[in-house]
Amino acid sequence: MAYKVFVDGQEGTTGLRIRHYLSNRTDIEILDIDPDKRKDVQERSNYLNEADIVFLCLPDSAAVEAVELVKNDRTKIINTSTAFRTDKNWVYGLPELNNQRDEIRGSSRVSVPGCHPTGFILTLRPLIEAGIVPRDYPVSCYSVTGYSGAGKSGIEEYENEAAFIAKQLNVPRHYALQGKHKHLPEMKLYAGLQFEPLFTPIIASYAQGIAMSIPLISRCLAKKASAQEVHDVLARCYEAERYVRVMPYDSSEHLDEGQFKITACTNTNFVDIFVFGDDDNIQIMSRYDNLGKGASGAAVQNMNLMLGVDEGAGI
Repeated sequence: MAYKVFVDGQEGTTGLRIRHYLSNRTDIEILDIDPDKRKDVQERSNYLNEADIVFLCLPDSAAVEAVELVKNDRTKIINTSTAFRTDKNWVYGLPELNNQRDEIRGSSRVSVPGCHPTGFILTLRPLIEAGIVPRDYPVSCYSVTGYSGAGKSGIEEYENEAAFIAKQLNVPRHYALQGKHKHLPEMKLYAGLQFEPLFTPIIASYAQGIAMSIPLISRCLAKKASAQEVHDVLARCYEAERYVRVMPYDSSEHLDEGQFKITACTNTNFVDIFVFGDDDNIQIMSRYDNLGKGASGAAVQNMNLMLGVDEGAGI
């Protein structure tokens, strides 16, 4: 028997990628809504209630409305927007985080992590739990992401030659400088911090791939730890994980003539974690695909857990 899956918001970047992951699976039947009726409330409601699994690839307000349209207790929902990520009635869909895998398996409401928080939480949470980073540490971080993270409109802008030249999009751009980034609440909550981090996102002129960087000063930590010791904590934490790979400590062989290769995980569901530094200064970097483990790949990974099939099916 095939599971019926409906992607609400299938025309968007995340929705299209989810459909791509599911397209060759024999255990999945994708429910296709007529494009002319995708905004018809009654038609959407019919599909939402027919499906075994629903992916919501919608803006926050539309995702909230979609959940209200589900009138049965059978349909499982996976939300990819910011809505519900810090809602205690929804399970946070990061399987590698503590016992989340069991929570996801037993849930009918799962919220996929944001692209930037994925690397941030996976690298920082184990260090807080190990007593190395204090919960009140003034965390500063920055993230470089490909333009596909800006959604359909952002992609069109970067891939339009006239707009690319006129707006000088060939150089990286810092953003969210005048207001709070929407990912800050989940970064604080699931990393285990008392305060929100100082976060600077940067968009650059390449399509996919993200690098999250967190610098730490050893003398300011709860207990003094070297970069090597930080690496060892992370390596032990993820040694049994399929999709989180802690790379050899301070290894030049994974660099390109000393430079970091952001796109090395593009089109995969992997997160690669690196630790550089010495006894005093520590630089933790994680790289992954903002459309893979940072969005659609993570969504399908969660679906697999909720359906009780192999966690890596289709990804």
